[in-house]
Amino acid sequence: MKIYVILSFDGEGMENVYVGADEEKALSLKPTDFENCEALFVEIWEDGEKTDDYRLE
Repeated sequence: MKIYVILSFDGEGMENVYVGADEEKALSLKPTDFENCEALFVEIWEDGEKTDDYRLE
């Protein structure tokens, strides 16, 4: 099972804003959904290992 971790970057640090298996929800999030968010990044985890990561928007 894939787990999606969405990280919000505010210019100084990153914070987890979503962790879950719902791909559609994870990939539909936008920086405007969160306060002081300059960019969102996604990490995809499968079987306890990170398999991919990239900037969402």
